[in-house]
Order: sequence, then C-alpha cells, then structure tokens
Amino acid sequence: MTILSIHVAATLFMTGLIWFVQIVHYPLLARVGREGFVEYEAAHARLTTLVVGPIMLLEAATGVLVVLAPPAELPSWSVWSGAGLILVIWTSTAFLQVPQHRMLTAGFDCAAHRRLVSSNWLRTAAWTARACLVSWMATIA
Repeated sequence: MTILSIHVAATLFMTGLIWFVQIVHYPLLARVGREGFVEYEAAHARLTTLVVGPIMLLEAATGVLVVLAPPAELPSWSVWSGAGLILVIWTSTAFLQVPQHRMLTAGFDCAAHRRLVSSNWLRTAAWTARACLVSWMATIA
C-alpha cells in the first residue's frame, strides 16, 4: 500500500467520524444529565483519544510524507492545500474544541457545549474538503 493510499484511508476514516461526532455525538452530550456528566466527559475524552489520536497522527504523518515526496502526477497546489487543511484541523482542535472539552470536565455548561458544537463545524468542513481533495488525488496518482 502506498503512502498516498494510507493517507486517503486515514482522511476518509476521520471524515466519517467527524460527521458522526458533529451530527450525533456532540449534540447528545446535552442529554447525559448533570449528575453523571463529569464521569461521562472524562471517559469520553479518554476513549475518544484512543480512537482519534492514532488516526489523526497517521493522517498528519502521511500528509507530511506526501508533501515531502509527492507523486509526480499531483499538482503542487493539491499537496499544499491538503497540508493547509490538516493545519486548520489541528489548530481548530487545539484552540477551539479542546478548551471547550476542558471546561466541560468540570460539569455540563450550556455555553461551552454550544461553542463546542458550533466550532466543530470548522473541522467538519475541513475534513470534508480533505476527503474530496484526497479522493481526487487518488484518482490521478
């Protein structure tokens, strides 16, 4: 399997996952209930990291490799656009979603939950754009 194929697979996995998170998982946080929310959020953070962390790292690492040694058929704009979108996703995660999750570890907060759901649309859009881009890249490489 080529680096590009692994990269495409990681991106498509994360795109499907982020849509599930955006439409189902994050909105349902409001229904957990205040009594069990702190424990739920702690388990959520730990378990989500186990699933998401390795795939995000794999996507980023293979993205770097695609930038460093792009298939000859790929236009440079596509490689750099994909890398830019990875940067958007990681920046959004670090500066928008993670701080809201940290606030939620103290207990359910309507404002933090609303900011989490609304800010996550940035990652959803970026991963969707990446899925389209890398799928196209796979067809020409």
